[in-house]
Amino acid sequence: MSQHILETRKKRRPMSEINVVPYIDVMLVLMVIFMITAPLLHQGVEVDLPRTDAAALQPEQQEPVIVRVDRQGNYWLSLAGEPDELIDAQTLQTKVSAFVRANPDIPVLVGGDRKVSYGRVMQVMVALQKAGVPKLGLMSDPGSEDTEED
Repeated sequence: MSQHILETRKKRRPMSEINVVPYIDVMLVLMVIFMITAPLLHQGVEVDLPRTDAAALQPEQQEPVIVRVDRQGNYWLSLAGEPDELIDAQTLQTKVSAFVRANPDIPVLVGGDRKVSYGRVMQVMVALQKAGVPKLGLMSDPGSEDTEED
């Protein structure tokens, strides 16, 4: 009888291994889902943000198209060195679209007053994206960061 009890105890030993196969399957399914959905979530305006030590434009390059947003939220357009022109969003989009189609490699820069709403600058960037601008640069003043409040 004691031999029968020992055999029963040996058969009922708890298993100390974790079966990870189901976890690997779930991880692979999630990875495939994220790989498929990640490109579909791309939304917004692509911008080449300047780095800390950004170099100035080389003199031999074309004069850029410059769009400025002043403190009041007005748009100003300068096409390849021409004087600034006060312009509305629809006209901005139309003019820049025609100019970029004629000069596809011309740089396009956006400059916003530091007191202007971020939303106004984003509206300009969206209008330029709709105009077919492939790359967009942001302008800033050279020098150290200004932290004082006006």
